[in-house]
Amino acid sequence: MMNVFTDKAELIITCPKRLAPYLEQEVRELGFTPDETFITGVKLTGTVTDCIRLNLNLHCASQVLYKIKQFTAVNADDIYKHLLDYPWENILPDDGYFSITSNVNNPTINNSMFANLRVKDAIVDRLREKRGVRPSTGAELSGAVINLFWKNENAEVFIDTTGDSLGRHGYRKIPGQAPMLEALASATIYATTWDRQSPFVNPMCGSGTLAIEAAMIATNRRPGLFRTNYAFMHLNGYDETVYFKEDALLEEQIKEVPGLRIIATDYSARAIENSRKNAVAAGVADLIEFGVCDFADTDVPQGVPGVFFVNPEYGERLGDIKELEDTYARIGDFMKQKCGGYFGYVFTGNLELAKKIGLKAKRRIEFYTSKIDCRLFEYELYSGSRSAPKKETN
Repeated sequence: MMNVFTDKAELIITCPKRLAPYLEQEVRELGFTPDETFITGVKLTGTVTDCIRLNLNLHCASQVLYKIKQFTAVNADDIYKHLLDYPWENILPDDGYFSITSNVNNPTINNSMFANLRVKDAIVDRLREKRGVRPSTGAELSGAVINLFWKNENAEVFIDTTGDSLGRHGYRKIPGQAPMLEALASATIYATTWDRQSPFVNPMCGSGTLAIEAAMIATNRRPGLFRTNYAFMHLNGYDETVYFKEDALLEEQIKEVPGLRIIATDYSARAIENSRKNAVAAGVADLIEFGVCDFADTDVPQGVPGVFFVNPEYGERLGDIKELEDTYARIGDFMKQKCGGYFGYVFTGNLELAKKIGLKAKRRIEFYTSKIDCRLFEYELYSGSRSAPKKETN
């Protein structure tokens, strides 16, 4: 009989667009070898036991999927027929609850909910025939989750071992205005030159996500520390001792970083109060120096090569643009005057405003936030004059 916890299959770890290179880096750091990296994820081979480790440790991922079936399907009836024959009784427990998710692009389907319904019908009919009882199903991702990927005539069916997305890390109780998704914040930090030991200076910190993720990454704190329910817990053959062992490792692998300085400021006292609460929930409040001030009054430790990272507003409302032009120009001035020896990073969805910074970017790293095309601009900020004059020799 098939045991998904020990049988190897294709695993797909999904992530938001443009995060895949940083997800791949994380997967490799965990000791796995990806078979392929594509625009929204990483493919590898493994078991559902491997999925437990991946779910608990990844910062940049959304879902961890384990493939159980692939077939050709012209229409939704084909989906039903193929899935009616599958031994769902080996995977879904007697008293279990399950949900269906999907990614559908097929000419016969104009509403993916209909495809979901046919998957659900097949599973329900199969289990009712085998067990004489109708299983319970619903939209809430609190039990087992089956995922359908159906593009044109190619259908693939996965066990989604995650449930609710890993992209939200679970510590952020107060999101603030236009918060950055935690997975995106992690990826932007991975994209920098930061060595996880030198200062990380984050003005305009909003709800504190960047500073908190930086503290977590530096001290090897994983998102699994904040979560207690995953879809893999609701499958036949789940052994909670395996999960408890992986969960215990999360605590054991946290490390101290002596002298680490993470500085987060915002002109809004409420934002700083909320950031503090989020940092407490994440267990990193004592690692972050919070301050209420204009970004230009932020303390930048001198004489050390650190990272300055700011995520200013993009100006979605027309009236804000003039004011924001001044802000971006001031950010450029501040980096020139106060951040010598640092790498400066500006994350923005407004490429016109970025020109007002007035510095030449060394790199422009592409990201998305929701549907906005964004860039992380990297500036190498030299201390003093760029090249010291040579001493004259007699």
